[in-house]
Amino acid sequence: MGLLVGERIDACGAGPRARGGRRAIGALVAVLGLVSGPVGCGREEGAPGTYGARGTVEDVDVSRAQVLIDHADVPGLMQAMTMNFVVPDPEILQALSPGQIIDFEIHFTGRSYEVSEFEVVGEASPEAGWRRLGDGLVLTRPAPDFELIDQAGNPLSLASLEDRALLFDFIYTECPGPCPIQTSKQVALQKRIPDGLRRHVHFVSISLDPVVDRPEILTRYARTRGADLSNWSFLTGGEEVVASLVTRWGVGSVRKDDGSIDHLLITFLVQGGRVLKRYMPDGGGDEKVLADLIALAEARARGSAGAP
Repeated sequence: MGLLVGERIDACGAGPRARGGRRAIGALVAVLGLVSGPVGCGREEGAPGTYGARGTVEDVDVSRAQVLIDHADVPGLMQAMTMNFVVPDPEILQALSPGQIIDFEIHFTGRSYEVSEFEVVGEASPEAGWRRLGDGLVLTRPAPDFELIDQAGNPLSLASLEDRALLFDFIYTECPGPCPIQTSKQVALQKRIPDGLRRHVHFVSISLDPVVDRPEILTRYARTRGADLSNWSFLTGGEEVVASLVTRWGVGSVRKDDGSIDHLLITFLVQGGRVLKRYMPDGGGDEKVLADLIALAEARARGSAGAP
């Protein structure tokens, strides 16, 4: 790309150029945030124009033609932050992927911020919370720990599940519709895990209604819906403990006057004490969930095979 980080380009000042007509990056890019080109023509800070920046791609939303970037200060435009940018060019959108560290051009129209060009200059590090998943990188966060009891009355904690590939969801047995549908989808996924990988995968369903959902109730619910309890735990616990856990996982739940519980239908992919992904029900995500589970299980299986 060749745009100096922090440089603004406009009709009055195109910025310094290296031989061959390309703008020089060189060592100047390495001092991110310390380099700024000419403001040019007395233009006010934050005025429409094109600016150079560096950041890390956190997410790409192809359906909305947007990219989420955690970027450093952009002198003359904005402070460091994580924000969505519009990507009008489909080719640029397809070339962006999470975990890329990029130098990019921001075209500010006065109303929207657009990525008009970019160059990959590095890859996000594990120290910053990034993990490899399949062919790509994902930004992870710590998974809230817990100590609950399963459908057999046995204690279970996040740490006790070790580094298996975990698929978490939140349900309750008296749910009128969404929870049984969610559980049925998980059962279908469980059945598709190859036999050789099953011990590397574990499903976890946490009850939102611990007063009703005691271990024997959870056992009946699981068996009625065909869950294989050899690698699936249905968990419950004290009312306050579960309420705190639901909040820390960001699921949210509200009990309505009719006794039903409104909550987010969300599934979490977890490994090694970190949340790798969150899946919302969209009708077409099951194949991706399965692929991610198998990728983690295969990596764990390879590691186990190589262990002394």
